[in-house]
Amino acid sequence: MSTTRNDNGPMLNAYPDSMGHRLEDIIKVLKKPEFKDVFQSFYILPSIYNTDLDRGFSVIDYGINKELGSQEAIEALSDLGIDLKLDFILNHASVLSPQFQDLIKNGENSKYADFFINWNKFWEGCGEMTEEGYIKPDEKYIKDMFFRKPGLPILMVRMPDGKDVPYWNTFYQEVRYKRPDAADLIEAAGMQYLAATNLAERICASLDEGKTPSEIDFAGYEEYKEDVVNYLEASRRYLGQMDLNIKSDLVWEHYRNTLKTLADYGAKIVRLDAFAYAPKEPGKKNFLNEPDTWDVLERVKDIANEYGLSLLPEIHATYGEGTYETIASKGYMTYDFFLPGLLIYTLEKQSGKLLVDWAKELTEKNIRVVNMLGCHDGIPLLDLKGMLDEKEIQELIDAIVGRGGYVKDLHGQKNMYYQVNATYYSALGENDNKMLLARAIQMFMPGKPQVWYLDLFAGRNDHEAVAHAGVGGHKEINRTNLSSEMIEVALKNDVVKKQLELLRLRNTHPAFGFDSTLSAEANGFMLKLAWEKEGHRAELRANLRDYSYEIITD
Repeated sequence: MSTTRNDNGPMLNAYPDSMGHRLEDIIKVLKKPEFKDVFQSFYILPSIYNTDLDRGFSVIDYGINKELGSQEAIEALSDLGIDLKLDFILNHASVLSPQFQDLIKNGENSKYADFFINWNKFWEGCGEMTEEGYIKPDEKYIKDMFFRKPGLPILMVRMPDGKDVPYWNTFYQEVRYKRPDAADLIEAAGMQYLAATNLAERICASLDEGKTPSEIDFAGYEEYKEDVVNYLEASRRYLGQMDLNIKSDLVWEHYRNTLKTLADYGAKIVRLDAFAYAPKEPGKKNFLNEPDTWDVLERVKDIANEYGLSLLPEIHATYGEGTYETIASKGYMTYDFFLPGLLIYTLEKQSGKLLVDWAKELTEKNIRVVNMLGCHDGIPLLDLKGMLDEKEIQELIDAIVGRGGYVKDLHGQKNMYYQVNATYYSALGENDNKMLLARAIQMFMPGKPQVWYLDLFAGRNDHEAVAHAGVGGHKEINRTNLSSEMIEVALKNDVVKKQLELLRLRNTHPAFGFDSTLSAEANGFMLKLAWEKEGHRAELRANLRDYSYEIITD
């Protein structure tokens, strides 16, 4: 059992198969003597659920994914004294969810007819109907809306009566068509066998090229086109994440059931993914719509309180916008997405002034955060605008890219920085002393420190994984799955052993805690961060020039 004595101890962050093949393998690691009293919490990414896409962020249901974990494994974490942070994807659910599958099967007669957002009903009276069967909203109603992909966020869904109905789809979508054989076309269109064989080959080749059924060349078989196209459309399948209709009572019943499930798993913190996309109204923003977003959060918070859950809303916004402060002022924990880039800046510039200013702001305004170095996404740089100027941010980008990282543009827009994808160790030039100092500073910054498993083991950029993943696979640079053998080797390295020592100190020393007192000073290349509580003190003295540090405790 943990001897944790503070209320904001370190939190491991990993997929259930990041350290071995299953969650049970991670538990074996956490039971090792080297990990005794190291972690208070574990943020298990949502592939622990029954999911299909985006490595967990497209949820079919919140049951445990039996390929990656078990209820017994979840209970074993509790036996180790480790509580959980788990994801609740507020805005959307998978098209393979029981609710959406019921809608496809039963159409307007489905119990879940209003569980998702019928695009045409939403925009009724606010635009013109197109030939394709969806309403194109008037510009005045969408001018303040933010769409993550080209065109309107619509998935056309085939209903049992043969009608295509548009549904709101902010994130990923994919339509898959069955590759027919001769027997299928004989049944669908009454064709002769040889003709059906030839046409089936043509159809399969066209679908493989990315054509839709109506785009296929039916030359020589025109009389069968209508029946065959209808057959293909009726049998199409979907992948994607469908937006939920927060005006539906059934959606709120789903929210309640989900939060209860997460509490039963042992969650203490629930991360609200994509929450700012949930409230939607014609003529208003569809991202961080105020006050609607806060009204939804408050309602979710009321349910969470019943189950003893703390909510952690996830949102990326610039420092200058002050969204972090707004979230905190409403009584929520928030992410410190500024620290990852700010720490690299601090080490590059060998000056702790901005870091100290930020630490003081957090404590003086009583902003409770979860902070991190690396995570399952990239190193967030969009957030630094207003804290750093454009030139300084570009210098950071150039430094990390120069060390093998990749830039992710903001939703495909040129010259719009968002994240740099790299392991934190590689972003620091694969320098052990830099990595250790960065970890030491993180341990002494305000907040609950979250630790990406790959950073703990000084993981390097995985360019091979990126190449293997293909287009859009840049995030795989920082998601290398470690085998038990790789972990055993890494545990012999000083950069790993010393990080574990820092984490154990942070987890067990009584000077730390959300209610502790911080003193912070930056003098040239020297940095001092000290915490005090009830006569206990822990102080970090760091040299930003040679990356050495000293910790003094009593």
